[in-house]
Amino acid sequence: MNIILLGPPGAGKGTQAQRLQQERGLVQLSTGDMLRAARSSGSELGGRVAAFMDSGSLVSDEVVISLIEEQLEKNPKVAGFIFDGFPRTTPQAKALDESLAHSGQKVDVVIRLKVDEQALIDRITRRFEAEGRADDNPEAFKKRLVAYNSQTAPLVEVYSGQGKLREIDGMADMEAVSASIARILDATLAEKSK
Repeated sequence: MNIILLGPPGAGKGTQAQRLQQERGLVQLSTGDMLRAARSSGSELGGRVAAFMDSGSLVSDEVVISLIEEQLEKNPKVAGFIFDGFPRTTPQAKALDESLAHSGQKVDVVIRLKVDEQALIDRITRRFEAEGRADDNPEAFKKRLVAYNSQTAPLVEVYSGQGKLREIDGMADMEAVSASIARILDATLAEKSK
């Protein structure tokens, strides 16, 4: 089963994806984690990634899609993937569909974590103060939020039109969010097995 977790930066997608990995044996493909790894690698690609991230801009589709395809090839026999932070644009969604189709797969369900943006900004500011992660800089985060809203909002319509979109309250506590996701995945599996 292939799942997309959709929601702005800081919505809790990574936390939920990690739980799904442990509970369901899926592989989390977090573009944030992959980009941070590329950035710290010291490679030419890492330098390009750092420039995008430090400015608060989204990394180019070409770079992100290359990272995703590399992971799909490395994990051919897994139970499925959790796409966390990808796709962010309609062209990325099309590229993902094409990449999955090469191995006879597809996106099964898209779970949107609906959140309050001001609460997110407050959360990121606290996380930055506690952890000091460069990509959690509150000003860069606000730019990422604007980019998310302008570039990713069309995906809600795309996946809704495909009948794959499910929405949950991302501001609920972690256990409630996990329970909502579990119900959606169980219903999706039941539908697939019909």
